[in-house]
Amino acid sequence: MESTPAAGENIAVLRKARGIGQAKLAREMRITVSYLSKIETGLRPATPPVVAAAAKALRVTTARINGQPFTDPSEQADLLNDLRGAVRRHTLPKEDTPPRDELARGLERAATLRAETQYLELLRKLPKLLGQATATAFDAGGDSVAWSQVSDLYGCAYAVAHRLAQPDLADMIVSRQQWAAQRTWNPAAEAAAAWNEAGTYQSAGAYDDGLAIVERAISQFEGSRSNGPEAVIVLGSLHLRGVVLASRHEDKNATEAHLRHAKRLASQLPQDGLVHNLTFGEGNTALYELAARIELSQPDKAVEMADPMVGQPPAGLKPNRVGRFYIDLARARLATKDLQGAEDALKLAFQVAPQMAEIHPMSREVLRVLFIMHQRSRPELLAMAKRTGLTA
Repeated sequence: MESTPAAGENIAVLRKARGIGQAKLAREMRITVSYLSKIETGLRPATPPVVAAAAKALRVTTARINGQPFTDPSEQADLLNDLRGAVRRHTLPKEDTPPRDELARGLERAATLRAETQYLELLRKLPKLLGQATATAFDAGGDSVAWSQVSDLYGCAYAVAHRLAQPDLADMIVSRQQWAAQRTWNPAAEAAAAWNEAGTYQSAGAYDDGLAIVERAISQFEGSRSNGPEAVIVLGSLHLRGVVLASRHEDKNATEAHLRHAKRLASQLPQDGLVHNLTFGEGNTALYELAARIELSQPDKAVEMADPMVGQPPAGLKPNRVGRFYIDLARARLATKDLQGAEDALKLAFQVAPQMAEIHPMSREVLRVLFIMHQRSRPELLAMAKRTGLTA
């Protein structure tokens, strides 16, 4: 098995292929030459803002910088092609309308697989499910519930495309989700589609444009005068997306503003809730704040926030959120030079959400740094590196 290069390695390869020196690239990325050198050699992780800056300077996509996360891409490629076909045929589903209970079970299973980060199993089910749900919606005419189911399934498909580093497919899926959401006459479904649309800008490193999408979605949703717990979850989730985008854009004021709104809304809920694949509440808000502290170069504050939650994350959160928490904790501990603590956090991420930990760009980057800086012969560290494909 060949190893798959991580983001820092890809930056070096692309820079050299274009005949660009470190000094010039560092200047265009607005970082020091020393910092760039450490990123390329694996002594520092390539963070999302760094990847975005490198992609812009090298005129490639962030996906090209992050690289191919698969250790065995053949099965994933076949499954992704099946999903592309189903998304392309959004008005021409091949499937017939299934019995109502069969479709309900399929939809429930898809939501569960997404939350549990079982991306490959979800990828196997999505093409048929999308066809069945779409056929049902067309047969039902203007039934808002049926179209809402289609919209939510596209939300699951977006999660897969995003996590498996398929930005073009993710863009197409978001347009389909918006198409379905507009047929629901439901502001919450449209806001959920906008949440994913902002996510495509986030993935591309276009943080200012993503913030504009979030602000527009918040204004439109507030104008709908929706209320109740569902409205709180949707609006709060939009503010959490704003937290990520603003912190990666290094806009402290906007980050704090979105956090204030999110905390105020979260205080209205007894616990974290899930609506249209959006998770929101005090627990998830805390995890987003922790991640924002890292992006704003406050890893010590992130570690301080995280320590009480290690081993007992906020109640009600699914593996997709808990796994991300441990990856962020690994980032924070690495930034504070706690190498053993970073390794321990990654182990927990692999336990809770193995498929996410294997392919998440920051999981791979932190692991790459640990593998180079720490003892390479450590069995558990070597095992994680092999699972991610960073070493053969």
